Amino acid sequence: MPSKTQHITSWGRAHRAEHQVQDLVDRHRPWLPSEGDNGSPGSSWLPFGNGRSYGDSNLNPGAGLLRTTRLDRFINFDPATGVLRCEAGVLLSDILRLVVPQGWFLAVTPGTQFVTVGGAIANDVHGKNHHVAGSFGNHVRQFELLRSDGSRRLCSPLDHTDWFQATIGGLGLTGLITWAEIQLRRIANPWMDSETVRFRSVDEFFELSAASEASHEYTVSWIDCAFAGRRLGRGLFNRANHAPAICQPQWLDRDLSAGVVEHTRTVPFTPPVSLINQASLKAFNTLYYHRQRGDARRELQHYRPFFYPLDALLQWNRIYGPRGFYQYQCVVPPKAALQATKRLLEIIAASGQGSFLAVLKQFGQVPSLGLLSFPEEGTTLALDFPNRGARLHRLFDALDQVVLEHGGRLYPAKDGRMSAPVFQAGYPQWRNFQSFVDPRISSGFWRRVMEA
Repeated sequence: MPSKTQHITSWGRAHRAEHQVQDLVDRHRPWLPSEGDNGSPGSSWLPFGNGRSYGDSNLNPGAGLLRTTRLDRFINFDPATGVLRCEAGVLLSDILRLVVPQGWFLAVTPGTQFVTVGGAIANDVHGKNHHVAGSFGNHVRQFELLRSDGSRRLCSPLDHTDWFQATIGGLGLTGLITWAEIQLRRIANPWMDSETVRFRSVDEFFELSAASEASHEYTVSWIDCAFAGRRLGRGLFNRANHAPAICQPQWLDRDLSAGVVEHTRTVPFTPPVSLINQASLKAFNTLYYHRQRGDARRELQHYRPFFYPLDALLQWNRIYGPRGFYQYQCVVPPKAALQATKRLLEIIAASGQGSFLAVLKQFGQVPSLGLLSFPEEGTTLALDFPNRGARLHRLFDALDQVVLEHGGRLYPAKDGRMSAPVFQAGYPQWRNFQSFVDPRISSGFWRRVMEA
């Protein structure tokens, strides 16, 4: 299929550029376009899924994208074992529609169901159960990797292990994943037994995490980063398990039926300015923190509002206005986590550039398989910031310094501006990874972090 010129933006909408876009429709064919099809010998390409990476790791400005969303076929599913094989462009939402009625669920899922399987592998996405299950790559059994020279490798923990490790978390740079086989996990029904606990400080968050991880598969918290002083680090801690086959009726929320319906509400247009500012942020955070009457609330939730609350509002990224937004996500090792988290929140509060989508959680000891996988044991903080140009970048520089001083690193899938020294300090295996990069694949992110 001929490539075409398109203006492509990432999910944060702060990065956009013209690309030659090649829609892939047949996994059995080589992906490198011919020279007569806008494929000059010096051009580079990049696999591109559903465009849910926030920065520029999924963009290749001035060059080509290999769009995989039409590689969307299921190849095989065994309902007895929960082993699923599908093409790389299949969305997680499509998998859930197929397997949940048959008693299966994704072993690891990120905060949106609208990502492709290939993208989940390339970014080695994580979820709320990292302390139990690790990241997405830990549940990949095998995949096929198609290189620009037409060669194919069947990669697994036992075959072409080095390519398996380079491709998991490898940001699409090692080649095109054509299909993948993943292991699902058993569930009794689509419900979540969930409890939300209000906490008043960062110290309380760490205490709740330590007390919850042995008894709950899923733990995560929303944290208020708009205030300093006695309100610094307050938030809502959420812990949950998949509901058992027999549930207590009193757990049922009166509005439970609303969680079963797949919402289709959409932000219809991009406002002329960001709707997120200091006044709206403080008002929202105050209301959200006090949204439940008591300090603890237990309820039975459908999996959709539990795992994917933002998916209920399509195109929610438009609320940040025409300049878009940046997400900043870091992880800091356990020994320094409490001190570093407090310092990060103090800097953010003092800057007056807080985030209402602020998530704080723990990564466990399950090692990631990828050379460039982001998750490692420690505490991870993720925040969205309206794009305020140089002012915001000065804040990021200050946050970077804290993260590096405490031995942490940033998440490439969420990044749109980290420097080469920051990346290379956080990912010491980058030199080893370089040897696996396909010579015809590149990205805006990769060129930036490889600058001398």
